[in-house]
Amino acid sequence: MNITITANGRKFSATLYDNETAKAFKALLPLTLDMSELNGNEKYYYLSDSLPTNSSRPSRINTGDIMLYGSSCLVIFYESFSTSYSYTPIGKIDDPAGLAAALGSGNVQVTFN
Repeated sequence: MNITITANGRKFSATLYDNETAKAFKALLPLTLDMSELNGNEKYYYLSDSLPTNSSRPSRINTGDIMLYGSSCLVIFYESFSTSYSYTPIGKIDDPAGLAAALGSGNVQVTFN
């Protein structure tokens, strides 16, 4: 399942995983969200509806990971780092080069198609 993510005029191709969370997320598309900045490594947005979850604790987050925190917090990571939090994987940006620059250092509008 492929989608396009657009931020500040930059388009990124992403592949959604074959799981119930990704399928439920894709059913919401197209979406344009005002995503908030957090910790200098991610953008997040609380969806109005909960999605199915199957969370686990990855030892590492990678640039371009698209995850669900809890049951309704959509997160795009633009830096790689170690984590102790649990997430449900949704997908991954295929080539995240330039993602951090496109998302910027503050809140940003992101479109998912």
